[in-house]
Amino acid sequence: MSVLASRWRVAVGALLIQLCLGAIYAWSVFTPELKAAGWSKLDTQIVFSVGLATFAVVMVLAGRKLTDWGPRRLALLGGLTLGLGYLIASPLGGTNFGLVLLGVGLVGGAGIGLAYVVPIAVGMRWFPDHKGMITGVAVAGFGFGAMGWVKLAGSWGGLIDSLGLGSTFAIYGVAFAVFVVLGSMWMTMPPAGWAPAGYEAPEALGEGAEDFTPRQMLRTPQFHLISLTFLVSAGAGLMAIGLMKLYPTEALVENGFALDRADAIAGTAMAVFFSIANGVGRLAWGVLGDKLGRKVSVVTMAASQGLLLLLFTSMAGNEYTLYLFAALIGFNFGGNFALFPALTADEFGNGAVGKNYPWVFLAYGAGGIIFPILGGWLGDAGNFPLAFSIAGVLCMLGAIASFLVFPPHRDEAQRPFSVHGFLHNAHLFERDQQDDSRELQRA
Repeated sequence: MSVLASRWRVAVGALLIQLCLGAIYAWSVFTPELKAAGWSKLDTQIVFSVGLATFAVVMVLAGRKLTDWGPRRLALLGGLTLGLGYLIASPLGGTNFGLVLLGVGLVGGAGIGLAYVVPIAVGMRWFPDHKGMITGVAVAGFGFGAMGWVKLAGSWGGLIDSLGLGSTFAIYGVAFAVFVVLGSMWMTMPPAGWAPAGYEAPEALGEGAEDFTPRQMLRTPQFHLISLTFLVSAGAGLMAIGLMKLYPTEALVENGFALDRADAIAGTAMAVFFSIANGVGRLAWGVLGDKLGRKVSVVTMAASQGLLLLLFTSMAGNEYTLYLFAALIGFNFGGNFALFPALTADEFGNGAVGKNYPWVFLAYGAGGIIFPILGGWLGDAGNFPLAFSIAGVLCMLGAIASFLVFPPHRDEAQRPFSVHGFLHNAHLFERDQQDDSRELQRA
């Protein structure tokens, strides 16, 4: 196999793996059945949040073991663990809270965390010339996969209606294990010293030359600003995923829709409009990040998401505005997973992204706990709109945090963070930019 062919097979393998890992976003298709079995809205969001948090925490371990275990072995282990989780959830009709929490939340979440970093780290090594694009491709399956698994369990495949929730969990467990194992076969790093034709390494460009270790990265203000934005932007989207079936159904019924019709419309909003836009957003924001710059893209994405969430409370009760806003929120949500890995590589080094990005990704886990549980709690209290309004305001604050991000200096990692030091380095960065501009004008 030629090196060029390996480069594109990595992209295919990454997409195949992420199609299965995206099953966590299909969770909303199971919630009506679980509610009918006696679960509260909060119960459904607890399982979802535990899965997201476990995913994020285990991903830190995976990043540390990536070099020792190798990407192929790590992805394979992740696929088998994910499959096992859904098999654990399947007995007793798939409605036992303890088994589902253990299987889907803890074991399944761990499987996703083990495998998720592999396509990103491997893809960036093979595509250093298009980091945003390959990250978008690598994680697009995560968004598109949700649509397929939702529809297979629901209206297209009818697995839940025909076989029951427990059997659906079991079928999904086997399918996830098989597909991730297949995709893992192509997860290998490029040969030492390899670079695509015409690629100019960052060292030659005088930027991003140094790879920060995780310890060094954690001591920079950039890490904390990026993490804050990721927490609120991803957390708000995760809340929307968990509630995209429950809240619009209630809003539509209040506006005169029959319950069956409202449930079908809300399901389409999540399974089709949100899910497709989520996948497209990962690709589109990845390309936009390459063209516009990661910082500008993150600020734009977070600010517009905040506005959409604030407006959503007045749009969820109409079929067509629901479809539109589900798509727009999904589009922005997907951008998180293309932009933040690439932004981490830009700020802290391309070669270290496999170890550094999992630490940034912990913010996603925190958002996955805070926002869905907030939404479920306020939903049980009869106030879904307040949950979306809070999330919208926080996304706008996240946009401001990202606006303050600038390339870190190595010496920032050698001393404790202080506001004075942060402002001093911001001044140095602006001065360097002005000096570079003057040099270009003289040239």
